[in-house]
Amino acid sequence: MRKKYEPMHFSRRGFLTAGSLLAAGGAAGAENARPLPDVGKASRQGAGQVHQVPLAEVKGKVAFITGGSSGIGLGMARAFSAAGMKIVFTYRREDHRDEALKLLGADNAGVLAVRLDVTDREGFRRAADEAEKAFGRVHLLANNAGVGIRATAAEATFKDWDWGLGVNLGGVINGITTLLPRMLAHGEGAQILTTSSAAGLFAGGRIGVYATSKFAVMGLMESLREELEGQNVGVSIFCPGLVQSNLIESEKMRPADLVNEVAKPSTSPPSADEVAMMSKFMAVAMDPVAAGEQVLTGIRRNDLYILTHQENEQPTRERMEALLASFPAEKAPQARSEVAQRFTTDLYARERDRRRAARKR
Repeated sequence: MRKKYEPMHFSRRGFLTAGSLLAAGGAAGAENARPLPDVGKASRQGAGQVHQVPLAEVKGKVAFITGGSSGIGLGMARAFSAAGMKIVFTYRREDHRDEALKLLGADNAGVLAVRLDVTDREGFRRAADEAEKAFGRVHLLANNAGVGIRATAAEATFKDWDWGLGVNLGGVINGITTLLPRMLAHGEGAQILTTSSAAGLFAGGRIGVYATSKFAVMGLMESLREELEGQNVGVSIFCPGLVQSNLIESEKMRPADLVNEVAKPSTSPPSADEVAMMSKFMAVAMDPVAAGEQVLTGIRRNDLYILTHQENEQPTRERMEALLASFPAEKAPQARSEVAQRFTTDLYARERDRRRAARKR
């Protein structure tokens, strides 16, 4: 019997546990208080380290791409394959698999298609085993599988949340938990990439469930980047805007047990007008292979953020400025600042300075 990602179990227990830890300064944590860990110390000490590029050379390396049979995932697969990588891609639909194999080369011995529901943890383990059996150690995990759930946060049901977070967040968690230990064990250099979205940079479009999942993986990958520094495993987050894909067809793949009892416009199959509108969007959207090539460039440089659409800079800037403008103007007490510094990192400053320097070159 397969063990699937259980989003309600995660939300009720995992989130509450995290909330309890954050509240450890209250009464619950007073009796068993321990010295606060200086989690920022290692990062500050690492400020002088040379920026690692574990996959600067990708030829002959193995890439494992979830949702790699269409859209952005297939664009990555084609770009990575052209660069000499061996490709393992996962799929859910056989028609997508067949088209992907045709585009990647019917006689391409460096390509393997594996059927996988990324919410299935045992299935993920079997897929990883199959990849290693075919090509050896995996060097690149591209957590790309996702669903374009259109439910707003205001109207979403538990089933909407379970499906959207189960795939878009739970699938990423399952990929990392399955393959990261193997990457650390082989020690040959590796990279973990997750596809977020412009919807992970700023809110908008009345897609609250989708945006929540994409904001969540941003925090996950930023945390992972800091935690893995110095271990020869890079971490990148890909936040594309419009790229040619069939994300609008996601509802076709919603599991029967997660279909809402009462149909709603945002979670029912798209109307003819919506399909027509999406077709117009796709006409001006980025080519997925071009997106894949930009991802490959970012992986080779071990960029934390891989951003492909300049038009998303302004709304992202406005969100950041709104955050900064919302901090109190009064200077924080020194004692409190000293405690806060134990939990800060120069990760962002170093990435900012490195990317600025690259722009000048």
